[in-house]
Amino acid sequence: MAHQLFVEKGFHATSIQDILDYSGISKGTFYNYFSSKSELLIGIYKTIFKELEKERTDLLVGHDRSDIEIFMKQLELQLILNKKNKLIALYEEVMASNDIDLKQFIQRTRLSTLHWYYARFIDIFGEDKKPYLLDCAIMFQGILQHNLQYNRMAFETGEKISHVVRYSVGRLVKMVEEVAESGSQLLEPEHLEKWLPSCNNNNQTFKQQLLHQAVSLRKAITKNFLTEGEQEKYLELLDFIQDELLHGHKPRKFLIESALGTLSSSFLKKELKQLEELIEEYFKQLEEVH
Repeated sequence: MAHQLFVEKGFHATSIQDILDYSGISKGTFYNYFSSKSELLIGIYKTIFKELEKERTDLLVGHDRSDIEIFMKQLELQLILNKKNKLIALYEEVMASNDIDLKQFIQRTRLSTLHWYYARFIDIFGEDKKPYLLDCAIMFQGILQHNLQYNRMAFETGEKISHVVRYSVGRLVKMVEEVAESGSQLLEPEHLEKWLPSCNNNNQTFKQQLLHQAVSLRKAITKNFLTEGEQEKYLELLDFIQDELLHGHKPRKFLIESALGTLSSSFLKKELKQLEELIEEYFKQLEEVH
């Protein structure tokens, strides 16, 4: 339901309250599963990509991995799934936003797609052409994307996906032959290992721990006997702390401490202890780095 709203209204124009009203769930239930609207969108993406990965793999069962016809069927499947879920429009809106976590997630998915192309090209064209296949994967992404875009503009009834895929793959085959024959190389395949994963392991661990603590606190807030106004106040303070730490370029320690102080003056003292210790350790590590 959230996915439908994001497509119809736009991600930024859709509020959490819109999602609650449309789906008929409570705010407490929402926060049992997601710490923010951005995390919900990432969850939607992950669900779609998991489905795509399964269906692409199913197409290979019983077939030779070097069969280029199977690769074209995999591409068609990917493009149809993107179109069905309106992923391009959502990508464009996210990339135009200031949400750092969402933009980083989209960048990782693009790199993962590039890695998939590169791995499939090794299956199709062979290990001897491996040094040139990252360059070819990058160029192929551009060829396919722009062929689809202009084909869509040319035909009012919609782009002819199978025709565009076959034409683009035909150009790919010639390109791989020409690049390998000339021995030209722009980027070494080892760059993929540097690009993926794109985030620091320690930072990723902190984010996961913070999100876990935030979800636990939201449960505590919604389960306790508070007025609606008090619940709203504490949830907003928690949202601020989380956004400041995850999305702020330079998290403002004094503001976070002030918000924690307000929260700790409530019944949440016991529940807040782990969060306060986590944040204290985070700032300590930041000070050591700088």
